[in-house]
Amino acid sequence: MEYRIGMVVEGRVTGIQPYGAFVTLKDNTQGLIHISECRHGFVEDINNYLKVNQRIKVKIIDIDEYTQKISLSLRCLEKKGSKLEKIDYKVRCEHKHFWTSRHVETGFEPIAQRLDTWIAEGLADIKK
Repeated sequence: MEYRIGMVVEGRVTGIQPYGAFVTLKDNTQGLIHISECRHGFVEDINNYLKVNQRIKVKIIDIDEYTQKISLSLRCLEKKGSKLEKIDYKVRCEHKHFWTSRHVETGFEPIAQRLDTWIAEGLADIKK
């Protein structure tokens, strides 16, 4: 299955650590719910909200294009101030963030384009 940011998927909690919970999605793809994505507000102990083997619906908030690691959120599916009270899944996540851009494929091209100018400027500074 091809996953995309913003999708709501069902999974099963397979492990819990102090920093978050690991969730297995369909086709054995692993994702992580960081402790800050469990609910709105401070979460002291993730074990108070999730249990191993619990089936949950989560929203995909990030996919690292290099490692294919999937970041998941329960917080995006709850009303602010409630405890996992689900709302319409078409509502956008308030804090969507991207660590990489999967649409920009420039690589080192900008550096190569500017390298000659940087070398010339560096040589000019040395001569001064």
